[in-house]
Amino acid sequence: MNSLFIAFLSIFIFILAYRFYGGWLEKKVFGIDPSRTTPAQELKDGIDFVPTRKEILFGHHFASIAGLGPIVGPAIAVVWGWLPALLWVVLGGIFFGAVHDFATNFLSLRHKAESIGGLTEKILSRRARVLFLLIIFFVVSLAMGVFAHWVGHLFATPIEKGGQPDAVIPVISLIGIAIVIGLLVNRTKKIGLAPATIIGLIFMFVSLWLGYKHPISGISFNNWVYILLVYTYFASVLPVWLLLQPRDYINSYLLFIGLILLYTGLIVFHPEVKAPALNLNVEGAPKLIPFIFIVVACGAISGFHNLVSSGTTARQIESERDAKFISYGGMLTESTLSVGVILACTSALAFKFNWLKEYSSWANASKLALPHFIQGSAIIFSHLGIPEKLGRALIALVVVSFAMTTLDTGTRLLRYNIEELGKSFGSKFVSEFLGNRFVASLLAVSAIGFFALLKVKGETVGSVLWKLFGTTNQMLAGLGLLSATLYLLFHKKYILPTAIPMILVFVFTGWAMLLQIRGFYLHKDTVLFVLGIIILLMVIWLIMEAIIAIYKWSRFKNST
Repeated sequence: MNSLFIAFLSIFIFILAYRFYGGWLEKKVFGIDPSRTTPAQELKDGIDFVPTRKEILFGHHFASIAGLGPIVGPAIAVVWGWLPALLWVVLGGIFFGAVHDFATNFLSLRHKAESIGGLTEKILSRRARVLFLLIIFFVVSLAMGVFAHWVGHLFATPIEKGGQPDAVIPVISLIGIAIVIGLLVNRTKKIGLAPATIIGLIFMFVSLWLGYKHPISGISFNNWVYILLVYTYFASVLPVWLLLQPRDYINSYLLFIGLILLYTGLIVFHPEVKAPALNLNVEGAPKLIPFIFIVVACGAISGFHNLVSSGTTARQIESERDAKFISYGGMLTESTLSVGVILACTSALAFKFNWLKEYSSWANASKLALPHFIQGSAIIFSHLGIPEKLGRALIALVVVSFAMTTLDTGTRLLRYNIEELGKSFGSKFVSEFLGNRFVASLLAVSAIGFFALLKVKGETVGSVLWKLFGTTNQMLAGLGLLSATLYLLFHKKYILPTAIPMILVFVFTGWAMLLQIRGFYLHKDTVLFVLGIIILLMVIWLIMEAIIAIYKWSRFKNST
C-alpha cells in the first residue's frame, strides 16, 4: 500500500473526528460554556495562573504532551506489522486519548484547575486522593528521571556512536530565545506575537546550523544530568510566561515544521509500505494483544496527559471555548505525528534497508526505535533536497527538544503533585512546607535525580523500573477516565464516551500488567515483582473506592 494514501486518509479521519465527534463532546457531553470565568482569570497570579492566547497555549500544551512517547512507542510497535499500530493510533487517538485529554481538562476547569489527583477527593474520597497522588508521584518522577538519563546520554555520546552532541547548542539557545520572547511579548509589550515568532524561529535555525557545524563534546553523562536538573528546577519555579510558555510555543513550531517536511516529503517520495501488515512471529516479542495498547502509549492515549491537561494547561486557558482546540486537538495532532512515525519506519526505512533485518527481534526493535525514526525521516527529507546528514540533525533536534519540554513540564507537574500531597496530611506545618514552590521543586528535582543517576548492579534505578512505566502510565489514563466518568454520572451527563474507553483501558492494561508481573516472578526480578503488585493493588483499591462512591450516590439518589 502507498504511504501517501495512508497519510492523507488518516489526516482526513482526524479532521472529521475533530469537527464532529469533538464538537459533539464539547456541546452535548461536557457542555462547554464560554461565558464562565476560567481559573486562569479567577486566580490569576502571574506565576502559574496566567490567561493565555489559545495559539500560544496550544504550542505549550502540545510540546508538553508530545515528548518521546508518540515517537518511540509506534516505532517499536510496528515490529508486529504496520496495520495494528496504525489502527490503534487512529482509533485510539480519536475515541480514547483525545476524549481522555478533553475530559480531564474540562474537569479541572470546573474545579479551580486542580490536578486530576487532587480532584479525586471531591469525586471519591480522601484515601483515594492520597493513593492517586502517590501513583502520580511514582509515574512522573520515574518518567522524568529516564528522560533526563536519555537526554544526558544523547548529549554526552559522540555522533558516530549514536549520540546527538550537535543538538546541544540549539537546545540551550532555545532557552535564551524563549526568555527574550517571554519578556518582549508579556512584559515590555514592544513587539507582537507574530514578529516575535519569526525572530525566534530565525534564531532557532541559526542555532541549529551552529550546532550542526560545532557539536559540543567533552562533558560527561553525569555532569549533563546535573545541568539538566538545575535547569528543570528553575523552569519549575519561574513564572510560566517567562520560560515554559514561550519555549514550548517556539518548540511546537519546530515540530510542525518537521511534520510539514515529513508529509511534504511523503507527497514527493510516496514510497510503498514494504513492511508486512501483520508480523506475529517476532523473536522475544510479547503478545500483540494486549501489549500493542501499552507499547504505542502516547500516540493513542497516555495517563501523563491528564496531568498536563489538569495540572498546567487548565491554569492558563483564557476561555472554556479554547478547551476543545487545545486538549482534543492537541491529542489528534500527536496522533498525526505517530502516523508519520509509522510511515517513516515502515516505508522510507524499508526503501533503503532490509526491514525484516532491522526489525528482526523485539530487542532490536526496542533498542533501535529512535534511530529507525530518525533515519527514516532523513530519507524522506532527502527527497526535498535536504542532505541526509542535515536531515538527521534536524529530526534529532526535534526529538531532543521535545524530551526537554516534557522534562521541564513534568518537573513542574511533580511540584504541583508534592504541594497537593502536603495538603493531604492534615498538618499546617507540612502543608505550608511542601506548599512552598521552592521546596516542592527541590524535592521534585531530587526524585528525578534519584531515578536518573542512582545505580543498582550497574544500571540506573530508572532503567530498571522503566519496565513498569508503560502499564502504570496506562493505568493512570484509566484512572483519569474513571474520575471523568464519575463526575459526568453524578452531574447526570452522558457517560458512555468516557466509560467505554475507561473499561477497555482497565481490561487491557490489567491483562498486560498481570502478564508482566508473572514474567517478573518467573525471572526472579523481586523488586519489579513487588512494585508491580503494589501498583496493581493501589489501582484496584481506587476502583473499589469508585464502586463505593457510586453505591452511595445511588442510595442518596433513590432516597430523594
